[in-house]
Amino acid sequence: MLGSVWLPMQGFSQLNIIPQPAEVIISSAPDSFAITSKTVLVVEQPELQPSADFFNNYLKEVYGFTLKTSKKAVANNAIVLSRSKEDGSVSGAYHMSIGKETITIKANDESGVFYGMQTLVQVLPVQKSLSLNMPQAQINDAPRYQYRGMHLDVARHFYPVDFVKKYIDYLALHKMNVFHWHLTDDQGWRIEIKKYPKLAEVAAYRDGTIIGHFPGTGNDGKRYGGFYTQKEIKEVVQYAAKRYITIIPEIEMPGHASAALTAYPALGCSGGPYKVQQTWGVFNEVYCAGNDSVFAFLQDVIDEVLPLFPSKVIHIGGDECPKESWKKCVRCQQRKKENNLKDEHELQSYFVQRMEKYLNSKGRTLMGWDEILEGGLAPNAVVMSWRGEKGGIEAAKQKHEVIMTPNSPLYFDHYQGKASEEPLAIGGYNTLEKVYAYNPTPKELSAEEGVYIKGVQANIWTEYIPTTQQVEYMLMPRLAALSEVAWTQPSQKSWDGFKQRMETQYQRYSALGVNYAKSAYDVRPTVLLETAASKATVTFATDSYTSQIYYTLDGSEPTMNAKKYTKPFEVRKSVTIKAASFNEGKQLGKTSSQQVILN
Repeated sequence: MLGSVWLPMQGFSQLNIIPQPAEVIISSAPDSFAITSKTVLVVEQPELQPSADFFNNYLKEVYGFTLKTSKKAVANNAIVLSRSKEDGSVSGAYHMSIGKETITIKANDESGVFYGMQTLVQVLPVQKSLSLNMPQAQINDAPRYQYRGMHLDVARHFYPVDFVKKYIDYLALHKMNVFHWHLTDDQGWRIEIKKYPKLAEVAAYRDGTIIGHFPGTGNDGKRYGGFYTQKEIKEVVQYAAKRYITIIPEIEMPGHASAALTAYPALGCSGGPYKVQQTWGVFNEVYCAGNDSVFAFLQDVIDEVLPLFPSKVIHIGGDECPKESWKKCVRCQQRKKENNLKDEHELQSYFVQRMEKYLNSKGRTLMGWDEILEGGLAPNAVVMSWRGEKGGIEAAKQKHEVIMTPNSPLYFDHYQGKASEEPLAIGGYNTLEKVYAYNPTPKELSAEEGVYIKGVQANIWTEYIPTTQQVEYMLMPRLAALSEVAWTQPSQKSWDGFKQRMETQYQRYSALGVNYAKSAYDVRPTVLLETAASKATVTFATDSYTSQIYYTLDGSEPTMNAKKYTKPFEVRKSVTIKAASFNEGKQLGKTSSQQVILN
């Protein structure tokens, strides 16, 4: 590592940092900097203390010691955190200088210093047994997008506060800066609203959950649910703020309202009875658009939500709202007539725009899924494009801010490997490589239109993710790929370089006890049949960098005594291929199986 100079365009750096920084220059100087228990953290401005605290917490968890902090300069053996004005620098940009005696991290704002600390964490060796040495180097870095988001649905399945904090830590490690918290849906309402206690007493619980994949093989009949108190939410918001992560709450409307209607049936078109849904899908139970009491209720809810979340943006959902109940509802039809609305899509637009005006009056901006485009977009709304990129492109052309989050490849509840070899999921297929290859700014947009693409987000919907362990499995390592999509300029990205850097990141995940998916090590066979010639050409691939592939053709389990894959090969008879990847004598990932039938 020492004695070499790496310039930003020369492939991947020897410092295995994710996301890849804009510029890494490693000095040829032989002396390195070593962090010991005697190293001092110099915090030049008090607002940088959260970055120092985060680093000390990491050192304690992984290496078992912490550093003394000081407000005064130290001559040597110091890590100096400093805010300094850099012309033209974007929020989150930082400069790190690793010298023989001192490490200095400078940035325009506190978030930049914090991201510099995340980079420093990744420069350290993962193994506890190694001394914490690092080469002299210069790192200049800045994010591509100002919105780098990750979502978690806690309505379909509920997760405790401690895990939500852990989830936020995972985002921080990858320089993400937005946590989209999906708090309400048909299957549960998860936020305490003091004016409406039945939302916690009734709407937060369902009387059972389907078993297996929809439509299911039955119902477990077990009461399930939970909610976060306002005190707990304040605690989580403060925790995230110390990691420079903004939490955007989502309160679903006008659809996905079954849970709320169960607690307060008068808010629906029919008056009920309703139930907190025990299965998955889209339901006809929606808020009545013709009832002014609905808007009073939702405004009351917003009035309690806003003091909890300082985010300028509030997400109101707006997706998957069936119109059947509105078509049958006298009050909804009267609302259409009074406002000269031609159809129920325009009625939904009326609903969204009315809520937007209320949010704007409180100094906040409305965000919604791309369905809010239907029937006319609310004037100041931010669009989250999930049904592909079409909605985002349309909104950007209308000069609306857009967050790209297409379900392919950014729904992390989709399979990341072969379905038969993965835990039950909703469907889809979003591999690590597919996530990494994504570019959030579509080519269809001009340079002027492209500025409205403010960032990117991935989503975890949790119908089939009942445990925190499984959330981690679906999140990692795809979060690492997302972070590089969000942070790193396309010219700096390299799939091969990313795969190599991930080998160190996997070790870091293990050290932190993360239940990350090993799907990147799974072998993907591709078989090209040539029926006329009675032969097939077989190719293997993985998303890992260091593993070697061994395979058998007789259906037996592969070991390192089996055939080693070096290049595509031919088979001229029917065979059952089994393949697995190995490294240092250990199998990585699962065994893949593929039948080849030749006549």
